[in-house]
Amino acid sequence: MPAAPLDLVIRRQLASPSDQAAVRDLTVRAFGPDEGTVVADLVEALQSSDAFGGLSLVAERGGTPVGHTMLTRSWVDAPTSLVEVLVLSPLSVAPDHQGSGVGRALVAEALATADAEGWPAVFLEGDPSYYSRLGFERGSLRGFSAPSTRIPDAAFQVVTLTAHQPWMTGALVYADRFWAFDCVGLR
Repeated sequence: MPAAPLDLVIRRQLASPSDQAAVRDLTVRAFGPDEGTVVADLVEALQSSDAFGGLSLVAERGGTPVGHTMLTRSWVDAPTSLVEVLVLSPLSVAPDHQGSGVGRALVAEALATADAEGWPAVFLEGDPSYYSRLGFERGSLRGFSAPSTRIPDAAFQVVTLTAHQPWMTGALVYADRFWAFDCVGLR
């Protein structure tokens, strides 16, 4: 995977009100005023839930946030036990920075962080033509099933990491905030 653009700095999101406001504004702009408000509300709800472990990344150019993503805990209902995994959602890039490598750099950093912290897999819902270039593959090809029938098979994607073991397959179970905000399935 290509390196991040040289002028891009990726850091953990701060718990400060100003950083939270910047992430909210960025999310609304990235997804548009209607869907963006719902997605920004989801980000805040996930970050205040027990599914959040502090894995929220901000990309900056010149000190200005231009991208954000986060990883939250969910589960795979494997044959012998529940396995804690991560869901990458949402991925937000400011409209005037889309196509410049910000999203790619955020996803690469998120996956590297998840792998270093010993997580077995990262899931997402998204465009397979984009995310397949970032290492994701169709979840069903790896023995996983989507948590909702509203997620097209091609859009349900996974990256298995170093800690993944062959028995860790089954249905993905989203954290409850995804359901509470009805942010499941492509709209």
